[in-house]
Amino acid sequence: MLVGTEDAFRAVAARDARFDGCFIHAVRSTGIYCRPSCPARTPKRANSEFYPTAAAAQSAGYRACRRCLPDAVPGSPEWDLRADLAGRAMRLISDGVVDRCGVQGLADQLGYSERHLTRVLTSELGAGPLGLARANRAHAARVLIETTDISFSDVAFAAGFASLRQFNDTMREIFGRTPTELRGHKRGTPSGAGTVHLRLPFRTPCDIAGVLRFLARRALAGLEEFDDGTYTRSLRLPHGTATAALRPADKHVACTLRLSDLRDLGSAVARLRRLLDLDADPVAIDEVLGSDPLLRGSAARSPGVRVPGAVDGLEIVVRAVIGQQISVAAARATTERLVTELGEPLPHPDGGVTRLFPTAEALAEHAAAALPGPRRRAETVRDVAVAVAGGQLALHAGRDEAELREDLERIRGVGPWTSSYVAMRVLGAPDVLLSGDLALRRGAGLLGIPENPTALAAHAKRWSPWRSYAGVLLWENASTGPPASPEPATRQEPFEDWESS
Repeated sequence: MLVGTEDAFRAVAARDARFDGCFIHAVRSTGIYCRPSCPARTPKRANSEFYPTAAAAQSAGYRACRRCLPDAVPGSPEWDLRADLAGRAMRLISDGVVDRCGVQGLADQLGYSERHLTRVLTSELGAGPLGLARANRAHAARVLIETTDISFSDVAFAAGFASLRQFNDTMREIFGRTPTELRGHKRGTPSGAGTVHLRLPFRTPCDIAGVLRFLARRALAGLEEFDDGTYTRSLRLPHGTATAALRPADKHVACTLRLSDLRDLGSAVARLRRLLDLDADPVAIDEVLGSDPLLRGSAARSPGVRVPGAVDGLEIVVRAVIGQQISVAAARATTERLVTELGEPLPHPDGGVTRLFPTAEALAEHAAAALPGPRRRAETVRDVAVAVAGGQLALHAGRDEAELREDLERIRGVGPWTSSYVAMRVLGAPDVLLSGDLALRRGAGLLGIPENPTALAAHAKRWSPWRSYAGVLLWENASTGPPASPEPATRQEPFEDWESS
């Protein structure tokens, strides 16, 4: 839990929305669990209990508050910081691994026994893998009930329940209502089979415009589209394909998902949240970054800065390999050629989004011939794809950072810069500084921060554990220029022109 018991009660008494999703407040006298900012009357301290997850509260016999909907909040930022077994397991459970592969499949991906995994999760999070997965299923089902017109049997199937009876019992137990009562008059807009309209919440402030700007600069024709403030892209999901349209709104991101298989709803939402880094703790990040006088103006210009994540680990590795030591525009043009030649056409295109990113099998067979430019780069892309297709390289959010870096750097042509970039975007590692990146160093120099990689790394220690977020601010400075300041910063180190590595 991110806060101690007394701190948690003070947050509840103050109805502090910053802690929504960080912990769960349960009330013994009512049998209900709430988010910390619930507007209901604050109970007596003796009647309050605190849990790290909604699943833990459910396992203890509490049901969700109908007023504050505690499951409809940003996820805990703790999973962004924790690289231990519990944190990595939570990322995979959110992606639906337990529903698809069972607890043994989850344990296999994490490299531990099923018994040890269950013991750790129960101790750390108050519920085992099955309880955590059940909470995710219930949330996915409630979203489908309240935002679509599909039948309850289809909702149960899509959310991962084994039977309609199990679905009905779970919804009554967790939400205190039947599916019919939950739906009520909130009938979804009949916009086509497989279409779901969602609100993806986040903690304020949140620089969603900055994340979308980053993605738009690198958008690949056919795979992604940015038009009139809306970012749209294709998704390859466990059971099928999808397109997602994302648009900033008031205190949330408006999302329209078009799914070929509704069972992929939970996975799609988890991946999009990671893509936009919606579970970050902006107050903690801004406090650290704003304490550096040289970075304070950039942090103030982009309050709630977020680190762009990933929806496909292979895609990020390929982009990183292709993008080494060339401009963003050149990397985009080269990668677009791969998408055009090797990406599968979408069964249901959405505007300019018509293709999927190529599979590992397609890249393993054809990347060397399809990629223009240096042969060594094409061979590296091919070798990465061969390793992924053959099961020697796993690229998912549950990987241990050190092990993933080691696996990547075994491949010829993949160095520390590439493995660090992949760790930052695929794993959401918050404390990665790409000090060898030419654009990042140029952005640092504009603020008077040393550009020499060694000196930059030394200066950046004060940004820990949020160096990834500082890097995003430096990239933004390199693209748009430094923020206006009445007192221009002076350079602390002489300029030294290094190549990115």
